Amino acid sequence: MAPAEVADIFRTYGPSYRETHKLPLTHLRTMHAIETCRTAVLGGHVDECEECGHIKISYNSCRNRHCPKCQFLKKEKWVEARGKELLPIEYFHVVFTLPDELNPLALRNREVVYTILFKAASETLTDLAKSRLGVKIGFIAVLHTWGQNLMDHPHLHCIVSGGGLCQGKWISSKRRFLFPVRVMSRLFRGKFLAFLKKAYEENELHGVGEEFTSLLKNLYAKEWVVYAKPPFNGPETVLGYLGRYTHRIAITNHRIIGMENGKVSFLWKDYADGNKKKVMTLEATEFIRRFLLHVLPDRFVKIRHFGFLSNRHRKECLDACRMLLGVKEVGPAVVETWQESLLRITGIDVTRCPLCEGRMRRKELYRGPP
Repeated sequence: MAPAEVADIFRTYGPSYRETHKLPLTHLRTMHAIETCRTAVLGGHVDECEECGHIKISYNSCRNRHCPKCQFLKKEKWVEARGKELLPIEYFHVVFTLPDELNPLALRNREVVYTILFKAASETLTDLAKSRLGVKIGFIAVLHTWGQNLMDHPHLHCIVSGGGLCQGKWISSKRRFLFPVRVMSRLFRGKFLAFLKKAYEENELHGVGEEFTSLLKNLYAKEWVVYAKPPFNGPETVLGYLGRYTHRIAITNHRIIGMENGKVSFLWKDYADGNKKKVMTLEATEFIRRFLLHVLPDRFVKIRHFGFLSNRHRKECLDACRMLLGVKEVGPAVVETWQESLLRITGIDVTRCPLCEGRMRRKELYRGPP
């Protein structure tokens, strides 16, 4: 089986898929971006070594947030920024998952349903922190819409502070315990379904008929899955987690084994079978369909900050937290070029000649084919 990346699959089978499927503009733009990423189509630049004359052509990245090749440096810089905001406290990992019965509705109304997911989960955590601890907590919520098999599985990963601010004081939560899972689950269920019902009554949902009332009744009777993991083992563990999860896309290139005879094979972890690693083989058209399930609406924000980490009040709240916890103020961020950031993070110096270690100089821009 020939090695392959998502871009290879799109370039090989994408044209026929687009001919036989009516796709929204967002999906078409995403496919085009991934297919042309780091190719001559997007242009680039030519560098020449000042010592030996070696020529190196570098093509531009597409910078699409669903592209497997364009997340690394953006992720690392984001994680570094978040690292400066971490406090010497416990952090908890809470996952809010939507029942499978909501998947068809979510696919037809992604922006509405995903927005409600953020709102219901954030209000659940905020309300419980206020009622049980009397504090304003801080947390980051990250939307994932997929399972390991690439099917739709909307859920929210939340990194929650183990304590918060209350009238000029810092109050910590109980060690190794945030809130009762059943309480979180039922409050989340009630809030989500109330917001969903309101969206239905205001005609914000598409493709919904008379069966909505029956769906709502079944969902109220069902226990929803909210998973609260033990606290992280220190800020370093939180950073490692953020690096793995925040800028993740539905599938990375290293999981793809290859493509052959119109089929694509990739590795996946079967959580229902003891987390065993398995190989799944799909028709290329089905692989593309599943990948596109997870293309988010334009400008939809998949990482959001709440409580004392919300964008509007983050600086003053964090300053107050640091003062109460006796933490030194973090210095200003260092402004770097992408080349300097890449060198510091990975040790790769793209300004040096790969042959003689001489200095590479920009010779000309390549603007791509006309």
